Amino acid sequence: MDTSSDPTQDTSDEQQKRSEIYTYEAPWHIYAMNWSVRRDKKYRLAISSLLEQYPNHVEIVQLDDSTGEIKSDPNLSFEHPYPPTKAIFIPDRECSHPDLLATSSDFLRIWRLPDPDSASPVQKDRVELKSVLNGNKNSDYCGPITSFDWNEAEPKRIGTSSIDTTCTIWDIEKETVDTQLIAHDKEVYDIAWGGVGVFASVSADGSVRVFDLRDKEHSTIIYESSDPDTPLVRLGWNKQDPRYMATIIMDSAKVVVLDIRFPTLPVVELKRHQANVNAVAWAPHSSCHICTAGDDSQALIWDLSSMSEPVEGGLDPILAYTAGAEIEQLQWSSSQPDWVAIAFSTKLQILRV
Repeated sequence: MDTSSDPTQDTSDEQQKRSEIYTYEAPWHIYAMNWSVRRDKKYRLAISSLLEQYPNHVEIVQLDDSTGEIKSDPNLSFEHPYPPTKAIFIPDRECSHPDLLATSSDFLRIWRLPDPDSASPVQKDRVELKSVLNGNKNSDYCGPITSFDWNEAEPKRIGTSSIDTTCTIWDIEKETVDTQLIAHDKEVYDIAWGGVGVFASVSADGSVRVFDLRDKEHSTIIYESSDPDTPLVRLGWNKQDPRYMATIIMDSAKVVVLDIRFPTLPVVELKRHQANVNAVAWAPHSSCHICTAGDDSQALIWDLSSMSEPVEGGLDPILAYTAGAEIEQLQWSSSQPDWVAIAFSTKLQILRV
């Protein structure tokens, strides 16, 4: 990755177009972040604040690749209750659904973004809260939602994970719960879809479990952390080759890559970070590339094509990028696979890889 051409130094338009890194400074510490996948919204991301107060904020920002500037649209900024633990745009490349953004904190919320072509003046120019979904039928309160994932194969489905040990599968069109499972013995920290009816989750109980909605009574434990009860905090499922997934151990500098055909033993462990890993993202266009990022301010890209043969001394990354602070969030663009976004402190950076 060539990091020499910082757009702030560039003078000509031509040089700016070739820039490898674009930076946006938010008015607050960024936590959740996500790329839009719509074909008509290239270089658009959602970012949200991490503030220790009830009102938090979500902004939609867009890179103008003719000027090299990332700009926030004030009409698309809105207040959010508590800091969002995650934000995801609807997985709708063909633009066949309304332009939606989901966020999680105390509840799962679905927001409708303005449609400039709409006849309704409300939908034309501001973000509208479409639904607030609470997975606890017995109470107005529910255990905070730690994470969620939007089903790409069936966009009416969202799966959420919660500190109350459950995973909940929502039908967001009907605004109802499809399925709610007690997924783990302790808090569930992350969830990821591996297909239409298959999802996996990781938990404070130290296990990765895979669930098939056709057989809700059973789950398969794919991996358990080697130190008993060491929590697993993040999960990434390889979209190109669903045999593989990656998980992050709490307060650990390594990333564990698993092959679900061979449970319990990692197929490879990525050990080149110098501090805790916070985020992992598989390449959307390649089954053997993965990006990891952490408290050592590094984003590392790895080529796992040789992972079946042991490498002397362990695998090395093929690309490394050093950010200005601990990287908390990382997302690989599925619509433009040569772009990765990272968030650290108050900055969002998008990098060409």
